[in-house]
Amino acid sequence: MAKARKSSSSKRVRVNPMAWLRRWILRYALIAALVVIGVIAAHRVIAPPPTFYMGQEARRLGKIDYAWVPIEEVVPIMPRALVAAEDANFCQHWGFDMAAIRTAIAEGSGRGASTLSQQVVKNTYLWHGRNWLRKALEAMMTPLVEAFWPKRRILEVYLNVAEFDEGVFGIAAAAQHYFGVGPGDLSDVKAARLAALLPDPKGRSASRPSRALRARAASILDGAATIRRDGRASCFED
Repeated sequence: MAKARKSSSSKRVRVNPMAWLRRWILRYALIAALVVIGVIAAHRVIAPPPTFYMGQEARRLGKIDYAWVPIEEVVPIMPRALVAAEDANFCQHWGFDMAAIRTAIAEGSGRGASTLSQQVVKNTYLWHGRNWLRKALEAMMTPLVEAFWPKRRILEVYLNVAEFDEGVFGIAAAAQHYFGVGPGDLSDVKAARLAALLPDPKGRSASRPSRALRARAASILDGAATIRRDGRASCFED
């Protein structure tokens, strides 16, 4: 009888380390996924906090210029100019522009393949830099942002977290920094010049535009008119 109890006891304490490790990895992965989903869902209505990159720049520079502004207070041409400059098919994809990705692969470059949705994920939740971990997280989180946020919200967040000059983040700070006006008082040309700063805001100036930037801004204005006319702005305009 004692022998049977001893055998039963030894069976109860026997643990498979790999099975135990797999269970805990799955549990932590599930918890992490639920936290990410909850945060993204909350940011559909709550403004995200200052980003990781903003914190880095604030520590490096001593301070940054940043203020959140609702998209309703931004001149309507600005979102259109941004889409025309960075992601003309914004209303037609689910976070990834497969045609742009195929073109980039064919050309042997990743340039131009990143959508506004991907950039929002990177700027809002992740860090800058080219590495596979960030790219993998970006790829997993982008469909969640597209699922939980309307397109207009994606643009609103982008306009508020994008860098427009060294230490200048968001359209409110950019409009004041370059032109001394609020984001609702930008002219069409000024809005296009701000959009033309991307993706190299530290190397360009909207208030002292080069000939190349003027030409790019003019092209962006034409593109903004085109996407409004052909319906490619319908997903974010009232």
